[in-house]
Amino acid sequence: MAPGSKIDDSEITATNNLFSDVVTLTSPPLPTLPVDVILEILCRLPAKLLLQLRSVCKWWNFLISDSKFIKKHLRMSTTRRLHFLRYLSRPQNKYILTSYPLDSVFTNLNTDLTEFEYSPNNFKGDYPRTTFEHFIGSCNGILCFADHYKGLVILWNPSIRKFKDLPLFTKPDVCIDFHMTFGFGYDSSTDQYKVVVVLDYLVPVSTTIWVLETEVKVHILGTNIWRSIPTYPFGGVPVPSALSGKYVSGTMNWLVSKDPLGWGKPCYILSFDLVNESYQMILPHIDGEDMCDLWSIGVLRDCLCVTSGNDVWIMEEYGNKESWTKLFTVPYMRVRDNSHVLITPIYMFDDDQVILKFNSDNDLDLALYDSKSDTLKLTDFHPIDYQTIPEVCIESLISP
Repeated sequence: MAPGSKIDDSEITATNNLFSDVVTLTSPPLPTLPVDVILEILCRLPAKLLLQLRSVCKWWNFLISDSKFIKKHLRMSTTRRLHFLRYLSRPQNKYILTSYPLDSVFTNLNTDLTEFEYSPNNFKGDYPRTTFEHFIGSCNGILCFADHYKGLVILWNPSIRKFKDLPLFTKPDVCIDFHMTFGFGYDSSTDQYKVVVVLDYLVPVSTTIWVLETEVKVHILGTNIWRSIPTYPFGGVPVPSALSGKYVSGTMNWLVSKDPLGWGKPCYILSFDLVNESYQMILPHIDGEDMCDLWSIGVLRDCLCVTSGNDVWIMEEYGNKESWTKLFTVPYMRVRDNSHVLITPIYMFDDDQVILKFNSDNDLDLALYDSKSDTLKLTDFHPIDYQTIPEVCIESLISP
């Protein structure tokens, strides 16, 4: 049945009778369930099961495929998984997404995993072996990742195994030190998903002089173009180590350095409003002073957070510079006496335990910080591939 078609009363009756008809020779009939009760039950089920239940009858297929049900299911969804990404070059030329239950960081079980494979349509065998890929982020169950060579952007919902390659954008022909950083988020005013890319590069104006240029492009999911928009007026470039911006409260946020190559210490947060496509400079404001010693940026419990030295700070009310609050100081960095270890908060559980990703001297490690006991321990969780920063994604039925 096509969306918007009228539901036949006989189909609703048949659905209600489905529960009452399931009997055995010895058991009494089950009571008939009202339609609204069926709806409440279905919207709480896992996405994989719902995809199977679409074949129960035409009405269930219509209901589970309806946009209103899909949004309701997203609001009710609590299942989150931890995803890792890797790219297999020649001769495979495909991406591998490895998905783990989020509580694997507690159980240290690496057996309960799911792997997905995808060969992008825009791939023509011309990637150098040195190319790498990374998550841009996730939003409403959709993972977004890109490579740093061609700017190939792929949207992927592993819950329903749906993919989408975005069109390639135009890159400058003559330049050096070319760098791109992305952002992925949701514009609630138009019910649209947007991908943003910031391009910065040096162009020659003479044989000895090069000038920094910056471009910003936006792609709206469902279109086939990248639209150029005015760049931000604050100067500087997003730091390469950040790789991507963070989506929070309808905005994309990047760490920006005044160093023309982006390798200098980040000095402010660039905020891009996805609704009106405007910019704002955010300077973390602590004890009456601007905090400029920023190392990484993240999102915890839908709030923007930053790391500064050993400390993790959170912006409890987005846009309110007086709402910055220190969550904790990482004990591991205190013990190692190495303030340059880059840590990134990944996820905060209801009991205030936090998954942290950090680069130690030899490897990329995941750790659990318990804010109640002020203890931090490395996990024995060893996923197949540590080449990318992991991404936590909620389960949903939303198609990219």
